[in-house]
Amino acid sequence: MKNLTTIPRNLFAQTGVLNQFVAMIRLLVNQKNDIISYSTLIALIFFLSTQSYAQYTISGKIVDADGNKPLAGANITLVNAVRGTQSNAQGLFILKNVKKGTYTLKISFVGYEKNVQVIDLQKDATFDFVLHKSTFVADEVVVSATRANAKSAIAFTDVSKEDIQKQNLGQDIPQLLNFTPSLVSTSDAGAGVGYTGVRIRGTDATRINVTINGIPLNDAESQGTFWVNTPDLASSVSSIQIQRGVGTSTNGAGAFGASINVSTNEFRKQAYAEINSAYGSFNTLKNTLLVGSGLINDKFTFDARLSKVTSDGYIDRASSDLKSFYLSGAYFGKKSFVRLNVFSGKEKTYQAWEGVPEATLATNRTFNLYTYPNQTDNYQQDHYQLLSSHSLSNAWTFNLNFHYTYGRGYYEQFKEQDKLSKYGLPNVVLGATTITKTDLVRRKWLDNDFYGTTFSFDYQGSKKLTANFGGALNEYDGRNYGEIIWAQYASTSKIGDRYYNGNSKKVDFNVYAKAFYQFTEKLNAFADLQVRTINYEIKGTDDNLLNIGQKVDYQFFNPKFGLSYQVSPSTSAYASYSVGNKEPSRSDFVDNVGKTPKSEKLNDFELGYKTQTGKTAFAVNGYFMNYNNQLVLTGKLNDVGSAIRVNVPESYRLGIEIEGGVQLNSSLKINANATFSENKIKNFTESIYNYDTESETLLPTLSKTNIAFSPNVIVGSQILYTPVKGLELGLLSKYVGKQYLDNTSNENRKLNAYFTNDVRAIYTIKGKTLREVSFSFLVNNLFNTLYESNGYTYSYIFEGVSYTENFYYPQAGTNVMAGVSLKF
Repeated sequence: MKNLTTIPRNLFAQTGVLNQFVAMIRLLVNQKNDIISYSTLIALIFFLSTQSYAQYTISGKIVDADGNKPLAGANITLVNAVRGTQSNAQGLFILKNVKKGTYTLKISFVGYEKNVQVIDLQKDATFDFVLHKSTFVADEVVVSATRANAKSAIAFTDVSKEDIQKQNLGQDIPQLLNFTPSLVSTSDAGAGVGYTGVRIRGTDATRINVTINGIPLNDAESQGTFWVNTPDLASSVSSIQIQRGVGTSTNGAGAFGASINVSTNEFRKQAYAEINSAYGSFNTLKNTLLVGSGLINDKFTFDARLSKVTSDGYIDRASSDLKSFYLSGAYFGKKSFVRLNVFSGKEKTYQAWEGVPEATLATNRTFNLYTYPNQTDNYQQDHYQLLSSHSLSNAWTFNLNFHYTYGRGYYEQFKEQDKLSKYGLPNVVLGATTITKTDLVRRKWLDNDFYGTTFSFDYQGSKKLTANFGGALNEYDGRNYGEIIWAQYASTSKIGDRYYNGNSKKVDFNVYAKAFYQFTEKLNAFADLQVRTINYEIKGTDDNLLNIGQKVDYQFFNPKFGLSYQVSPSTSAYASYSVGNKEPSRSDFVDNVGKTPKSEKLNDFELGYKTQTGKTAFAVNGYFMNYNNQLVLTGKLNDVGSAIRVNVPESYRLGIEIEGGVQLNSSLKINANATFSENKIKNFTESIYNYDTESETLLPTLSKTNIAFSPNVIVGSQILYTPVKGLELGLLSKYVGKQYLDNTSNENRKLNAYFTNDVRAIYTIKGKTLREVSFSFLVNNLFNTLYESNGYTYSYIFEGVSYTENFYYPQAGTNVMAGVSLKF
């Protein structure tokens, strides 16, 4: 096979920039499954950015309007270029090597009104900016305590509202974040609607802390995040920050690989109304209505959203019927801000949890084992958030928040010839016949309350020192029970009764202190100390009718330290060390009755470098994540489709993340990222079930095996082209290396590597009465790549023979979505 290294040397000398770009794209299409070619393409794209331009310098100073105090750490961004920097301890900033032209320069600082200026750069220019404090931007202050910044010495990615809305045609947030570094998304139904998931650096949802406005979203017991319970949340999002690694201290579930910090709060001064509709393959339909009052009497705003998303799914019968609403009201005083958010999601999805058996994959990729008409998952989750921020002085701000979440629902299943004894039912005797098995329909219920408070004190009163002190106290009360709603044969006294009944209570308390100290003009130190305690108690029985009563307490200390060094105004470096501790989830206790799982510990080392020159940005981050007693997948699933895990003493993830962007000219921009990693368990002993002896059999210990679902290579890119005003064309590409389904590194138990390409077109018309009309068209999986993004494996011994069964979750081939957005 050809690769890009065979390109004639004179190609770039003979053609212009655009022709060079087109030539490389043609080569990419011809070799779309060659990752070497793909990596070379990205290298060549950045090679184009080395052409020389006439370059100038933008510099200046940023101060507070009250007292003319310098603002250190303010963000300076050239909106229409791949450039940005931060002010130093004296409030000074400088952007070098900027090509002449017209730019939009945006200055922002948490708690202050943004300052936006349009500049025509024809020579070196100096600007002084004065920022004014405002309660109207208090929404940013509420989440700032749990967000990272340029001096946090960790790897993070900020995703703007504009970037989210470009992709928001009905698919859920994991799919919308698919092109961020080190991230792999998946969908049970194969089309990005319904049950969707995300892994970052190979870590799954149970390790990824998710907050909405600083309020924990992870389920307290499973510790995963079920995005299906918050349909179309993306339409209310103002920004998302993804922190990779342990990250900064946050509230809720322990961050053990990444954090996703979602903000829905956005101050909009003018009244507005929006209608967004999209339709596409698999009868996927999304309708969203948004309205807002704008600022009333300089004190109040009200916002509302109503959404409905439906889809037949790619997998047979894997339908989704999702409804949601979002209401928000805010009060802005001179020194105080209060916002009440109420939002709810209701989902009904047909189950596609079992996956497609390997033997069926080649002949029927959309196979679904379930055929019972009401084999559905039904759940509703209501969220209430009361958020407030109070300016105590010029230096101190106090944020206090309260929350309550009520979740309830069930999934219904038809079971063929299940043993009556599994449900505590006596055998049925009909004359001389004793019936021990029956067809039945069961419902498994989850009914829970989650409530608590989060708080933080923010200090910004010194040129050298900024600090946060905060924490949270949250309590979860959960009820798990099962009912038989129909049975062909059964004791009638049990129909409708609860055949199992479990109760759980979890109290999660954490307190943290964070500080940034500017030792010199170039050197900044970061320290973050967190103490977290968990009290967890389970009572009653689970669906296996065994007593699952357990009570455990955990006390964790999670320190984090980092240094950042400003090499030059456009270049910085950082290093950090962080510790994360994490308790097992409910299923770890229930699936391993009699073998109490251990808590996990992670030592995370990060080392990074960032630079910006001209219209090019580049960043590299190295990481070493060393685990003690990490809970890893055995390859098996429990009866609700969740992975069963066991502790392994020693394991690690070692990798490098590379990001880059280049504005080739006013019309063409390229962003790309790549992650190369090694993810290993030092010693792993596989345990499989032996049906002959009805016990577990331990196989020989394997050394240095690959951690399941941890690809060694992840690459993403976005090539964005604006041929005329208002029209943006995009080629979005993603490569994910092979992944093993368990921890044995067995080549017969893996997901093959895949490479997908999407094409997106957005055309926007701006007006007066109708403020904006946008038309969007998205082609997913342009080349109809057949791939699977998730799966599981199960091995066992029967009649002396070992068997392995693999199951996969295929993703849709070429499919399209088209949308229209009307903004009034």
